Amino acid sequence: MSNLRESSIFQKQTHVLLSIRPPFAAAILRGEKRYEFRRTIFARPVEVALIYVTAPVQRVVAEFDITSIVSDYLPRLWLRTREYAGIDEAFFYRYFEGLQYGHAIAIGEVRAYDLPFCPVERLGLKPPQSFAYLST
Repeated sequence: MSNLRESSIFQKQTHVLLSIRPPFAAAILRGEKRYEFRRTIFARPVEVALIYVTAPVQRVVAEFDITSIVSDYLPRLWLRTREYAGIDEAFFYRYFEGLQYGHAIAIGEVRAYDLPFCPVERLGLKPPQSFAYLST
């Protein structure tokens, strides 16, 4: 993608900015991780997620289409997503510690940006701990 104006940010869709740790973002970009896990999930429909890579990168590097949200009790969620979870089972259960139910965002087409950007400078948005809705 040559510049941000070509990205879907400027189309009429519901978008979210997701904070993702560097190793998980790299696995998404390589196509190895096809599910992004969340303890809480969006309250409104979201079609596209922008990947904000946390420190030390601190840039929005790509976006992906959300094909579905899988919400289930943890043992079933793990069975449904484990092949492309991008994490091992022990990490999965540590992440969801204290919960019985979790959410997995199914990752569709991933579009890497040629020029990663700072969300504060470009979007006027402080990086969220988990996710933040974008106004389009």
